[in-house]
Amino acid sequence: MKEMKIITTNGATKEFWKEENVVIEPVTDCMHVVNVYPEVTGQTIEGFGGAFTEASVVNYNKLSKEDKKRFLEAYFGDEGLRYNLGRTHINSCDFALGNYCYVEEGDSLLSTFSIDHDEKMMIPMIKEAIKTSINGISFLASPWSPPAFMKDNGEMNNGGSLKKEYYEAWAKYFAKYIKAYEKHGIPIDRVTVQNEPMATQTWDSCIYTAEEEQDFVKNYFGPILRKEGLGHVKIFVWDHNKEEAYNRVREIFSDETARDFTSGVAVHWYTGDHFEALEIIRQLYPEKEILFTEGCVEYYRYADAGEIQKAEMYAHDMIGNLKYGANGIIDWNLLLDEEGGPNHVGNFCAAPIMLAGDSFEKN
Repeated sequence: MKEMKIITTNGATKEFWKEENVVIEPVTDCMHVVNVYPEVTGQTIEGFGGAFTEASVVNYNKLSKEDKKRFLEAYFGDEGLRYNLGRTHINSCDFALGNYCYVEEGDSLLSTFSIDHDEKMMIPMIKEAIKTSINGISFLASPWSPPAFMKDNGEMNNGGSLKKEYYEAWAKYFAKYIKAYEKHGIPIDRVTVQNEPMATQTWDSCIYTAEEEQDFVKNYFGPILRKEGLGHVKIFVWDHNKEEAYNRVREIFSDETARDFTSGVAVHWYTGDHFEALEIIRQLYPEKEILFTEGCVEYYRYADAGEIQKAEMYAHDMIGNLKYGANGIIDWNLLLDEEGGPNHVGNFCAAPIMLAGDSFEKN
C-alpha cells in the first residue's frame, strides 16, 4: 500500500491499491469485519449508462475513425464500462447547438413530423454504440421542451407550460418519436414526462405541477401509448432532483389510474444527497423502478474541483442511490469538448470523457 502524496477530499490518507491472492477467512477483529449475506437480496439492478446528447454526437464526429472505435469500446465494449443504458433527448436540450423540434411551427396535427435532424449524426452514433455493446443498450427518452407553439410562453426556453389543448398532440408526438427510433433498431424502453418539471431554465424547459403531470399521464400519455401499440414502453415521472421526489410521487400516485400507467421514478443529483427520498419510495412503492437519469459536475458550481473530488462526488452519489433503492444509473453527456460543451446557453460542465486536442482523454 502506497502513501498518498495528495490527500483526497474526504481526508483519506491512502490511495487506491490492488491486492492479489487475498485470503477470505473468519477474523477476530470485529471492528473491521465485513458481513456478506447472499440470501438477502434487494432491488434488481438494470444497469448503467450515459446520455447521447447533440453535444456528445458533435464531439464524437470530430474524432478519427480509430478514436471513435476506442471511445465506443471504452464505454460500451467488453473491455470498457459495458454500458447497457442510454438516454436521448426528444427535441433539443441545453447540450444542443440550438433549439429545434420535429415539426413545423403551428403543426398541431403533426403532419410534418420528422426526425431528419437526428438521422444526420445522432442515430448513426447510437447505432455504432449498439454494435459495440456486448449486452445491447436500452434507451430512456426525455423531453426538455415541447415545440414553442404548444407552450403558453411561446418559446422552448425559459420555462412556460404545455397548453392544455395540446396535451393529446404532445402525447402522440412521443409515440411518433418512439416509433421513428424503433424503425432504426433503437429500442426506446422508457420515457420520462418532462426533464426537470420544476425548473425554469434559460434553456429548453417546461413546467408541470404534480396535478398537471398526473393528468397528462392518466388521461393522455398512458392511454395514447397503449392505443399506439406502445404499452410496453415504461413511463417515468418526476425526472428531477431527489429532495422533492417522494412528495411528487405521492401526489401523482394518489390517483390509482395514474399510478398504474407509471412504471417508475427518475431522479437527478443537483440539490444534494436526499437518499431518504429513494428509500421511502422503494418501501412504499416496491413495484416501481427508480432510475438516476442525470448528474454532472457543473463548472459554475465546482470551478476549482480536482479530478479526485469529481470522482468522489460520483462514487458517493452512486453508492447512496444504489444503497437506498435505485435500479440503475445514467450519467449525463458521454463526451464534451475542452470547454465543457457545446451548450447553446453556456451551461458548461465536465464529462467522464473529454476531447483533448485531436483525440480524447478519460477522467
